[in-house]
Amino acid sequence: MGSSILLLNLVIVGSPSDKAVESPKPQYEHGETRIPAASAGEPKREFSLKHAEDYLTRGAEAWAGQKKCVSCHTTAYYLQTFPRLHKHLGKPSKKMRDFFVAEFEELKGSAPKKFERGTSTAQVVYIAAGLAQWDRHITGKLSSETRAALDFMFDLQLENGTWQSLACWPPYESSAYQEATVALSAVIEAPGWLDAGKAGKLLRLKRYLRENDPPHDYARVLLLRAGLQSKDLLDDTRRGAITKRIWELQRADGGWSIRSFAKPDEWGDGDRTKKLQREPEFKNPPSDGHMTGLCVSILRDAGVPSSDPRIKKAVSWLLNNQRESGRWWTRSLNTDKYHFITYSGTCYPLIALAKCGELD
Repeated sequence: MGSSILLLNLVIVGSPSDKAVESPKPQYEHGETRIPAASAGEPKREFSLKHAEDYLTRGAEAWAGQKKCVSCHTTAYYLQTFPRLHKHLGKPSKKMRDFFVAEFEELKGSAPKKFERGTSTAQVVYIAAGLAQWDRHITGKLSSETRAALDFMFDLQLENGTWQSLACWPPYESSAYQEATVALSAVIEAPGWLDAGKAGKLLRLKRYLRENDPPHDYARVLLLRAGLQSKDLLDDTRRGAITKRIWELQRADGGWSIRSFAKPDEWGDGDRTKKLQREPEFKNPPSDGHMTGLCVSILRDAGVPSSDPRIKKAVSWLLNNQRESGRWWTRSLNTDKYHFITYSGTCYPLIALAKCGELD
């Protein structure tokens, strides 16, 4: 009897469930690269550009190696960010550019039906945008690969002026409006592309952005960014209204929260509503790296000086909220597993800090 009780106790106490002892899966993992899971509890560190660069480089290379796609949330942001920050980070990886070109060639050879659903169209848009950044900031001239990517991007344009998009993975793969702003950026950034008689292809795109109401404040922020790149897109009144709204949503600590820029049911097709409403910070979402970096960079482009007290407060938040891994924390709008939004949530802070002279 006693031995039976002892055995029972050993089974109960000594055999915890796999779930109880299972460690979170790495956020990125491939070969020898292993980046730990992102979490709100990750300790903060003194600001380090080197740690941020390392996180972004290793994350992009791991994703490209494992998933072999230009994803909106990771690899796409590598080529959107590193070329424009090359004075601070050095020349970006040519290996990553080659990966973009190879992915484009594979997509271009796909059957037309492939672009009627899924992420293939978005990948083409982001490939064009990334290659355009490389041309503008690294070589200073339009490459044949970028020209081909832009031409193919417009071959995929819908009659209404935007592109096919999923509606289930906010904030990237969830909005045709967001995708249109990325496409416009690709066109504007590509050196010399408009000079080659391509301006007519822009008319439908700009008309779409002007005539369709953004689905939420987050999309309005992206519209403002597009309007600052293409000066004829927005008038002063509309630019001023969006800028005012950004300031209204700044939090007391100086940062911004992406969750303040749309109601739960406004993201994509609304299928993340219950998830967002169940979050512990639902009624008072904290500032995050993605939105704070994005807002600061756009406000600087809009002419707000870095000496503005509100900008200085936001910069202070960025400098004091980097995590040990080098990233900034942003909770995913989709699941509580990988939080890939911390990738763009690290790119945007670096761009913002550069625009405020903090990386010099």
